Amino acid sequence: MSEPRADFAGRMNHMLNEASLALMVSVGHRTGLFDVMAVMPPATSAEIASRASLNERYVREWLAAMTVGRIVEHDSAKEHYALPADHAAWLTRAAGMNNLAIKTQFIGMLALVEDQIVDCFRHGGGIPYEAFPKFHALMAEGSAADQDATLIDVTLPLVPGLIDRLSQGIDVADVGCGSGHAINLMAEAFPRSRFTGFDLSDAGIAAARSEAERKGLANARFVARDAANLGETGRFDFITTFDAVHDQARPDLMLGGIAEALRPDGVYLCVEPAASSTLAENMDRPISLFRYTVSCMHCMTVSLAEGGMGLGTMWGEQTARKMLSEAGFTAIESAHVHGNDIDAYIIASKG
Repeated sequence: MSEPRADFAGRMNHMLNEASLALMVSVGHRTGLFDVMAVMPPATSAEIASRASLNERYVREWLAAMTVGRIVEHDSAKEHYALPADHAAWLTRAAGMNNLAIKTQFIGMLALVEDQIVDCFRHGGGIPYEAFPKFHALMAEGSAADQDATLIDVTLPLVPGLIDRLSQGIDVADVGCGSGHAINLMAEAFPRSRFTGFDLSDAGIAAARSEAERKGLANARFVARDAANLGETGRFDFITTFDAVHDQARPDLMLGGIAEALRPDGVYLCVEPAASSTLAENMDRPISLFRYTVSCMHCMTVSLAEGGMGLGTMWGEQTARKMLSEAGFTAIESAHVHGNDIDAYIIASKG
């Protein structure tokens, strides 16, 4: 049912305010203003700017936006500004995986390609990865916070018996590893196992190797390789992908290569955005609107730019199960983390 005209006009005004606020939250994250204010008592714009080593005039205008946006509290008599602790819990680097300000950075990144997206609407095709120079850094920042908090103690134990096997020593791969943080976390936690990260991005591989060197990890290595041409046979006991399948040009070939690379008793853990393949079932899912937008303006279009399938971010569990079955997996199960409606965890094996 459509909304009355007045209600819809009000909704549109609200949308403009919230979209603008998202940009300002991104600025607050990038400049470190939230981190500074979280540990300060109520203060003037000059005091906040001084503590953050930023220009006061810009900080003052930003504080005005934060005040009107009901994120920062303002004492007009004293000209003091304060970030409430219950807001800081979702906006600061100290919040770890709860820091939602990280995601607001995607709004500005996507806006940079709007003209090209409009052209794709008219003529088809897509926008290549090279048009998103900040994408890997933004993904790395967000995924690192999540993985630091959950990978070893929450995600990996979803696979029955895996922790014992990793402790004893097995061969592990992460396909589409990005900056390699997941591989390095696992390599550090399970020194008897051997870990390989695969990614086509030279920048991602370089960042992964640099982190491994800093941590002194002799059991982690990284290989620049297209996920659709993995070229490994029966080599790994455990393979992971984290948010890496849906934006591939040929996810079918990627999944087939993963199945081929597993040993007979091997296990594949596929972590993807939680979604249904049926649009109506995504109406009330958390951040569905954000993810459909990211899909249209990044994940789907980078796949189409390579003549790919263009699955999109919200490809959904039903499509994932169908494609895993076609790739050669016969045992496919969904695992759930209590309270997590954001990610889907699919465990697949060949028997």
